[in-house]
This record gives sequence, C-alpha cells and structure tokens, in this order.
Amino acid sequence: MAGGFDVVGKSTPKRDGPDKITGRTRYLHDLELPRLAHGKILRTRLPHARIVSVDVSRARALPGVLAVLTGADVEPRPFGFAKDQVALKRGKVRCIRDEVAAVAAETAPIAEEALALIQVEYEELPGVFDPLAALEPGAPLVHDERSTNLHDLRYRFSHGDVESALAGAAVVVEDTYRLNFVTPACLGTMVAVADWDHAGNLTMWSTTQVPFLYQRDLGEAVGIGGDRVRVMQPPVGGNFGRGLDVYPIDVIAALLARVARRPVKVEFDRLEEFIACPTREPCAIRLRTAADRDGRLLARDAHVTIDGGAYTSWGSTTPYVMLSTVAGLYRVPNVRFDTTIVYTNNPYSGSMRGYGNPESTFAVESQMDDLADRLGIDRLELRRRNLSKPGDVNPQQFVLTSFAMGECLDAVADEIRRDPPPPRPGQKRGVGYAGMFHVGGGARIYRSDGCGAIVKLDDFGKVTLITGASEIGQGSETVLAMIVAETLGVPLERVDVVNSDTSVRPWDVGTHASRTTFVAGNAARLAAEKVRTQLLAIAEGPLEEPAAALDVKGGWVFVKRDPRRRLQYEAVARAGHFRDGGRVLVAEAFYDPPTAMLDKLINESRVVSTYEGARFHEQRYREYGPLLHDVAKLVEEGLQIPDRRYQDALAFIAESKERIAEIYTTTPVILVPAATGPAPKGLTSTGDSRMNRAWTALGTPAIALPMPVHNELPMGLQLTGAPGQDSLVLRAAVHISARFDSPA
Repeated sequence: MAGGFDVVGKSTPKRDGPDKITGRTRYLHDLELPRLAHGKILRTRLPHARIVSVDVSRARALPGVLAVLTGADVEPRPFGFAKDQVALKRGKVRCIRDEVAAVAAETAPIAEEALALIQVEYEELPGVFDPLAALEPGAPLVHDERSTNLHDLRYRFSHGDVESALAGAAVVVEDTYRLNFVTPACLGTMVAVADWDHAGNLTMWSTTQVPFLYQRDLGEAVGIGGDRVRVMQPPVGGNFGRGLDVYPIDVIAALLARVARRPVKVEFDRLEEFIACPTREPCAIRLRTAADRDGRLLARDAHVTIDGGAYTSWGSTTPYVMLSTVAGLYRVPNVRFDTTIVYTNNPYSGSMRGYGNPESTFAVESQMDDLADRLGIDRLELRRRNLSKPGDVNPQQFVLTSFAMGECLDAVADEIRRDPPPPRPGQKRGVGYAGMFHVGGGARIYRSDGCGAIVKLDDFGKVTLITGASEIGQGSETVLAMIVAETLGVPLERVDVVNSDTSVRPWDVGTHASRTTFVAGNAARLAAEKVRTQLLAIAEGPLEEPAAALDVKGGWVFVKRDPRRRLQYEAVARAGHFRDGGRVLVAEAFYDPPTAMLDKLINESRVVSTYEGARFHEQRYREYGPLLHDVAKLVEEGLQIPDRRYQDALAFIAESKERIAEIYTTTPVILVPAATGPAPKGLTSTGDSRMNRAWTALGTPAIALPMPVHNELPMGLQLTGAPGQDSLVLRAAVHISARFDSPA
C-alpha cells in the first residue's frame, strides 16, 4: 500500500505512545479541579427488594459531607435505551448494581465513611435470574408496572421457505450455544466529573464514546437541554463499547455537583467496576442448519434468548449484528431469525466489542464443524463450498462489496500446513478454522451515521484537524493525522488533532462499529482536499502558473512540469494571509456513508466491510472461555474469587499463560488482496485481535485467528499517477494462524 504515498502505508508510531509509556498522559482519573469534591455511591446488596426506608441523617451530619442524595431527593427522570431506569432508585431495587444513595464530600475517605452511616431497610423479594424461568407463570416481576418479564424489544427476520428447506435437507444439525456475562475490564475504570456554572450550564468530563449522543441523553436525565451540556473527553484507559450509553454514574455526578455547588468526581475502584460496569450480554443461541448431501447450505433457523437484566442498555440490541452473521457469513438461501429478550434480576448489559458478532460467530462456526462431521466432508472444504463472495446479495439484501474469505482460508491453510515443531511428549495437535465478518463504517442505526471535520492551516505551517471522532486508545488520532498529511502533502509532524470538546469539535455519531477510520477519515480527507485547493489557488500568483499545473508534496508547492520551481507550503499560506483581501486557510466537511437506516425488520440496503478468519472450539473453552477475561483482571487486582468455576478457570490460565504469550508474539499476519471501494487512502479501522483470540483459543490444539479487514476505497480518489490514471490499492483481509500443543 505504501507505493505512491509519503505517509500512508509507512510504519508510524501512535501519537500518544510516548506520553503513555513515560507516564505523562493525564487520564480522567488524574483530573483535579479547584474545590473538587468526591462522590461515592451506595448500592444495594439485595438483587430484589422493596425499599422500606432510607435514613441519611447521620451521613449528612458528618463533617466534610457536602451533599447526600436518595431517590426521594431528586426528580425521577428515566434514561437509557428504553428509558426504564432512574439514577437513584425509588421504591424498589432490581439487581445488586442498583444505586440507593450518593454522597459528595471534601475527600473520598469522608464520602466512604458517610456511606457507611446510611441505613437502608429492605423487604427482600424473591428474585428471578434465569430468562426462561422469568417467563414462567407466576414468576416474580422485575418491573411491577409490567404484566410480564418479556421485553417489548423483539428482532425478527424471515427470508425464503425455511420449513421446506429443513424438510428436504439431507442433514439438519441443531444445538444450543450459551454464553455468559463478560466484563470489558478496562484498565481505566468508569469515572465522571461534573461541574455547573452560575448560569446552570453543565460541563461533564467523561469516558463516553458517543459525546454528542451523551450530551443529549444526559441533558434529558438532569432536566436541561443538550445545548447546556458541554462534554470533555480526556484520554481514556480503554472502553471496548462500555461508553455507548449514559449510566447512573454520569447522572449521579451531575446531581451531586448541582446540590454541592462544586465540581464532583465519581470514580469506581476495581471491585465496583466489576459490579457496576456494563457487560457483554449473556445469551443462548438455538441454531438449526440444513444442508444437502454435497454440503451446500439450505437453511438456517436461529432463536436467541437474551438475559436483559434489570434494565435495558445496548446489550439487548445486539441481535442487529447477530443476524448479519447468521444470514451472511456463508451463502444460505433460507433464513429465519427470532429473539426473546427478558428482564431478570441480573445486572443489565451494554455494548461490548463485536456487539453480538462473537456470540453468533461462535454458534455458526461450531455448527459448521458439526455439519461437516455429519456429512463426512472436510471442515475446510465445507466452508469453501459455502463461501459468500464479492457482489453477493444476501438474504438481508446486504450487498457484499468485498469478501476475501476464500483467499484468507487458503492463506491460513497454507500456513498451517507448514512443518510444525513436533508435539511435546504426551500432547497432541489439532487444527481448526473459522470465519468472521463485521461492519466497518456502514452500520447505520441512527438517522445520521456521519462525522464532521475542520482543517485549518496557519501562517507557521501548522495544520490542525478538528474532528468529531473520539480517541479511545484505538489510534484514530494517528490515522486521521496521516490522512490529512497525505492529502495536503505536508509532513506528518506538522499535523495536530483536536477532538476533546463538544464546544469546539463538529458533530459525530460516536466511536463504535469499526467506523472511525472510514467515516471520520473520509470527512478529514474531504476537508483537507478543500484546504489543498485553497493553497494551490494562492500559489498561482507567486509561481505564475494555474492551480491545475501545481501540486504539493513533501511540504513544497511546485510546478508539475518543472519541480525545481517551488515554494514552501507555509510561505504560500503566509502570502495568502498577509496581503490586501487576504484570507485564512480553513475548510469543513461532513461525511455520511451511503447506507440505509436499519428498520424494525433489520433490513439494510448496503454493507461496506467484511471480516475473515478461522475457528476455535473445544470443550475446555466451552467451560472456561467466557470467564477468562474477568478472571485475568481479578488476578491483576489480587481479588478473591469465591466461585469454584472461576477457581478452575484461574488454574487453567496459570497453566496456559506461556502459550498465550507465544500465540501473541509469534502468530503470522497474512494480508490478502481484495476488492476496493471508498475508504480514505485505502484505510479502515483494524483492531489487533491476537490477544482476544488467544483467550478464546485456550485449550485448542491449533487455531487460525481472525482480524478485521480494510473497508472500501473512496470513489474517484486518485492515489498515484497523473489525473485520470486508475490506481490499485490492495484491500487487506488479515488472518492470524497459530500452533500450540494441548494435553492429549
């Protein structure tokens, strides 16, 4: 990809890397404000109970306490995806995460002491913790105002004649795949800082991934308009989807600050993070797959049961993406998909990395292996016979503009066939495959899926990109700076990125769905192209050539036919500014991808990205896999683990840690050429999946691991050569393969 580029395609360190490794980065936890107070939250220890009384008199009398709030002290303003919870609970608690009272004090220890002085009397109620049991007649109701625990959300889809296909199939395989809670376990715990000014405007420092949606939703939750909420985003210590919603911590921080008349910081310790941070949703996927004697898929029938917990956040919406895998990873002409989403007294779930895709991929690829075994067909060959291909229109009417899964499977197979080292004594070796595809800038679930960008060039040659896109550790600032530098033809070190203040930055829907490089990158490219046009127009006078005869590259504006006639780009900018009728060089752009809004039937007109990969599956992973992420973080914090399953998983990690490190450091990455489309400079978001998949692979003899792929190349964007010359940019589908030994 580096051919023809000065910046893109070159090895480039992350811009925030030096500050992070030297300890200079100031995360939100490090933020100190004048007169900053510290907030703490009292949570119930009962998963289901009526609140009989809350006595806060002793807490309010404690010296150093600035504010104490309960549900009775604030107006109940429901918030969240379904607006079915309030920040401080009244009348009833529905899970152990529920917030009963909150304190703001001069110091965090005083706030903790005040919490211990609050006395809450409960009437314990029977709870329900299994979604199927929650649907039984007479089951305890999580929300008394509802007649059932069945959620109103339901995702249904049907294409073709599934029943006829099942009846006529040579083989039908059926199984249920269960996945547990998984916490993101970010190194940076959840934290919120709130400050009100004298005019009643609220400034929030937050770890959100969706600052403009957060601005609107938080305003509603505290009773003001979003125009009176300013959102600041200091560096974030990880998110992985955690920051897609407004949570009680945000609302409580704002409510405490309003009463205390001082800025208030509420931050979780590690144990509280495990209790109160939104998790990946637990679910059960019942899947049936039908095929003919040659292994051609005929039908898929899926039903997903989701434990929604006590309230509704983004975890209950993941079927949007689950269906895409069921209907589109392989060619299947007949598809039926349905869901049951249930309230229980468990903690509620939010969005987490992959957003339903890992769950459905686990089910689909496990069943592909079972189907191959039933038919007596090689597992890799079965996948090849059913591959989706570029140009396919799948049952959801998604147009697959790029899909290099076949080439990726071939590359992985070639890598695995290479002579491996002999197994260790007493161990054996196996091989597994799996595929994965995912959106990358085309997952429209809002009316606008776009991002704004402003690019300005000052008299010193400094280029500033003001982008709506949020940096949450994924490296978007680096990538966007590269796109602007390449487009303008200036050195990368001359480009700054500003993206931390909603009062300054343009609108963006948020950082999720692997969309930032594609969507924000196109916005940055478009704005930079406008500034480039302005710069060349100014250079017409000094260089005495029309703009069409000029170019800018490597920091020089020059005449194409005689590159020796040139000027430094910053000199051109100054010449345009310091003259009669002078001007500044600044431009804005907004990019909204050409996709259609998902409707209630989960149909979309277009999709613009794919994943490819390989598969992992083994009994020990079935037992321990969903627990491993949590256990690893618990180990880091030295916490006690009472659950025997966690103890077993801990031992599993201990015996496997060397293999994890080996997988991460030795797995080869293979780039596979594929189709092109409208991504900025051929770039799209790519996350490093090696460590995630190393967890998944524990206990598996040999695996091939998936990583995301590039999106589409911008339509009409010329990357190399003279005007009108076609350019070829390779789209990379990234695969990792790994070998390791497993006990026989």
